[in-house]
Amino acid sequence: MYATVTDLRGEPVLGLTREDFQVEEAGVRQDIRTFSAGEFPLALAIGIDRSFSMPRVGLSRVGTAVRGLLGALRPDDEVMLLAIGSQVEVLAPLSREREPAFAALDHLDPWGTTPLYDATLSAIDAIESASGRRALILMSDGTDRYSETTSTELLDRIRRKDVLIYPIALGRTRPPLFAEMATVTGGRSFQVAEIGALPGVLTTIARELRFQYLLGYVPITATTGWRAIHVIVDRANVRVRARDGYVQP
Repeated sequence: MYATVTDLRGEPVLGLTREDFQVEEAGVRQDIRTFSAGEFPLALAIGIDRSFSMPRVGLSRVGTAVRGLLGALRPDDEVMLLAIGSQVEVLAPLSREREPAFAALDHLDPWGTTPLYDATLSAIDAIESASGRRALILMSDGTDRYSETTSTELLDRIRRKDVLIYPIALGRTRPPLFAEMATVTGGRSFQVAEIGALPGVLTTIARELRFQYLLGYVPITATTGWRAIHVIVDRANVRVRARDGYVQP
């Protein structure tokens, strides 16, 4: 699993070693057998809410901010661009090439409603087959409308995936589910009350995704079902984020 460690300012903490980490599964401390730190291959899905409510937020300015994010990623990172309306549309398929995504952003027009829970699952399914680290940045101006998937079902499904989720609430409210999705996957949620702050948020996410820690262990006990994970870093004034568990078949 991947772990992100940040300081009190939210900046990535570099230079940690295996000895700085502790991993507990189901309350039992585990022996960390695999450890690595640095820039790992990244496959990133960017999901943009394009529903009819988005013009008041500033859909064109969202596109401009995403352009900045694409420029901040490493050249070897793979990116796909998804538009969320009444359904999820792949505007630019997963690729190291940036031009298809840039071109798609020029034609990002409002359309449809926001079945956010269904769209989140579709976005995760779209990126899950990629290799290396997989992450989803999800930008939306509001809560779910007309999804067949419930919030409980969504959380259960994403817990079984291995995709970091970074939900960004565009507006003055942040659905509680955004924070929950980030917590269970090891990502991070944000609220952008003013669209002018979005470029800075995306830059923060890009910087965070550039450097993470990879931890691996063989469970001491291997009972089936949900296995809760707790990662601890033995340093003052730091915060660690990692997925909160997995399902043992």
